[in-house]
Amino acid sequence: MSETRLSAAGGMETSYGYRDVGEGEKQGLVNAVFDDVSGRYDIMNDIMSLGMHRLWKDALVGALNPNRPAGFSVLDVAGGTGDIAFRIVEASGGQAQVTILDINGAMLEVGRKRAERQRLADNLTFVEANAEDLPFETGTFDAYTIAFGIRNVPHIDKALEEAHRVLRRGGRFLCLEFSEVDQPLLEKAYEAWSFNAIPQFGQVVTGKREPYQYLVESIRKFPNQRDFAALISAAGFDRVKWTNYSGGIAALHSGWKL
Repeated sequence: MSETRLSAAGGMETSYGYRDVGEGEKQGLVNAVFDDVSGRYDIMNDIMSLGMHRLWKDALVGALNPNRPAGFSVLDVAGGTGDIAFRIVEASGGQAQVTILDINGAMLEVGRKRAERQRLADNLTFVEANAEDLPFETGTFDAYTIAFGIRNVPHIDKALEEAHRVLRRGGRFLCLEFSEVDQPLLEKAYEAWSFNAIPQFGQVVTGKREPYQYLVESIRKFPNQRDFAALISAAGFDRVKWTNYSGGIAALHSGWKL
């Protein structure tokens, strides 16, 4: 059922789940996926992770420790609906300024509406742009976060290089992503859940099965913890490490621009 994970050598740029697509085709296909699911994306995250994504995201924000003096600036990439950014603002006591960047306008619109309802808009900036070509000057941000988004970027190496570029010296990179389960029994159960249940729930909740089939497959194709850490190091980050959550279902990767 599952296919071989890609390595740090690359391959995600032409991998749309288990389908091989032409160079340049993946981004449009991924955009269509998120156009389809934007309105109920966070509900489906609950289903895909059995609610555990909330704890993992809280752990990311805890590792970031954004309770700093006013002006602490964070770039949250692929964060359209605001799930990470809102947590950062709240954990900072309203001191942090977060730029939410997403390539998908529909996802950003969900985030804008949520921010207005939660009265967080003053701490947030929404930018529609590509993670591979960030519209910011070098050394702009104190931290860069991305949660469950980097596996959807065609050229992961470019996105990581851009992350390194826009961080200030001493800046922190944090990436939360589904990863390789390191417990055989858990892996079998998780794979059965992923391939049998998640697309069916997607059909029921959103009326769309195919986007969730892609999301499940993209998790299985994404490089494992060690290979992804190698990509982060190759982009110029130091003190690269990762922490597994829930037996490796998800992993938080960290690096510093020193």
